[in-house]
Amino acid sequence: MSTIEVGDKKFDLFIENDRINERTKAIGAQLNITYKNRCPVFIGVLNGSFLFMADLLKEIDIPCEVGFIRVASYTGTASSGSIKEMFGLPDYLEGRDIILVEDIVDTGFTLKYILEKVYLQSPASVSVCSLLFKPAALKTPVNELDYIGFEIPNEFVVGFGLDYNGLGRNLKDIYRANS
Repeated sequence: MSTIEVGDKKFDLFIENDRINERTKAIGAQLNITYKNRCPVFIGVLNGSFLFMADLLKEIDIPCEVGFIRVASYTGTASSGSIKEMFGLPDYLEGRDIILVEDIVDTGFTLKYILEKVYLQSPASVSVCSLLFKPAALKTPVNELDYIGFEIPNEFVVGFGLDYNGLGRNLKDIYRANS
């Protein structure tokens, strides 16, 4: 098993890039079918979603628009419990089909916060597409979580956009904290 160091922690290989690419292609194909003859707005949740969002959009062959929101809720390996909005949603969402693109959904608090902001603009529909989902960590329900790359255990992960104290986002694979 491949082990790496990110900052002061050791991580073991968890999900290889080939598997991420396969799953991303499958999700892209689903989105192309679901949103055929529509023009959805993909909104990436920064910073973590940037690699997944870029690869996902390469699989989308329908007309679409792209926007971003940046929020932060993690300190080290734990959720801080509070959400800080760094920059906000685009302001043209009324009557549009919205697809929020997340790197990971764990407690659900960040996503709940973003969804509340999105719904204030009266979109036609809202779906969430997340590369990773930790069902055991979920503390608030998320009904819009329609597209999931991988369900994972409640373990800290890094790589493919996910970070540990700002480091590791550039790793092409996903690693889990070494116990």
